[in-house]
Amino acid sequence: MSSNRKLQLIWLSFGVSVFLMLLKFAAWWLTGSSAILSDALESIVNVLATGFATYSVYLSAQPRDLNHPYGHGKIEFFSAGLEGVLILLAGIFIIVQAVRQWIYPEPLEELGTGMLLVGSTMVINYVVGYYVQKEGEKQGSPSLIADGKHLQLDAFSTLILLVGVGLVLFSGYVWLDRLISIVFGIILILNGFRIARKSAGGLMDEVDDTTLLRVVDILKTRQKEYWIDVHNLRIQQYGADLHVDCHLTLPYYWDLEKVHSVVHEFEAILEEEFASKVEIFVHVDPCLPACCHHCRLADCPVRQFPRTTSIDWTRENLVLNQKHFLETLKSE
Repeated sequence: MSSNRKLQLIWLSFGVSVFLMLLKFAAWWLTGSSAILSDALESIVNVLATGFATYSVYLSAQPRDLNHPYGHGKIEFFSAGLEGVLILLAGIFIIVQAVRQWIYPEPLEELGTGMLLVGSTMVINYVVGYYVQKEGEKQGSPSLIADGKHLQLDAFSTLILLVGVGLVLFSGYVWLDRLISIVFGIILILNGFRIARKSAGGLMDEVDDTTLLRVVDILKTRQKEYWIDVHNLRIQQYGADLHVDCHLTLPYYWDLEKVHSVVHEFEAILEEEFASKVEIFVHVDPCLPACCHHCRLADCPVRQFPRTTSIDWTRENLVLNQKHFLETLKSE
């Protein structure tokens, strides 16, 4: 996905958020419903969060410089985290507002018209949110993914709100309006915490098991016989960009030109499997005599021991900072 495309999507999300916020406040002004007010207040969070996400997508697209040698992609994690915190705070405010209106109730009016307005926002929110999230997942953009999920969450919460307001309309029990607002607030708090927690993990380079397992699977299925060993595998996410470090063991007698060619081949295999930009640093180790026990190179002219074992590359052993034969000897 080009930077221009990402900006187009986030601007679409921002424009939709502003329009739907105005519709929801119009519905609250007509009805005086606490639940509809809660939904309208949550829309303010949508606008603020999407506004910051717009800036973060713009900044993450800027090229690396001397002060940011790995680029600006991590701003997207910060943006997603801010969105999570704003959702959480909105949930708390909604609960406080619902309790206040429970203590000091106000009459409800024009609920039917209000439900129609709010119902239209639900459909638009879900469609736009689903589209933005899927586009974000294609390129691993945390800002777009968080924003898309937020819009879909808003649509889901609006559905709950509509059911509740419908019950109030047909039953006449006004207290249901306040109860629904409290439930809605709790849902927002839980989801806001979840989004903020995932964002903090990205900022702290927490391992993304889905991506790591994908890299392990690529290395296993496309393994070359001269890739004697791969270890110290580390993966970091910089917004939509991926950074991969690893140690690759190759035959010690190869000349530098051949080693350089194989490293490029290794990098190309990983790069072509990911739609996003992938930066790969490969540290090359020369093989040792003990590597012969699991080396798959059939025509090795310097082999000292026959191949006696096969090492299955896994998520657990590829990340270790040691050659695999050392782990094999330890287990023996």
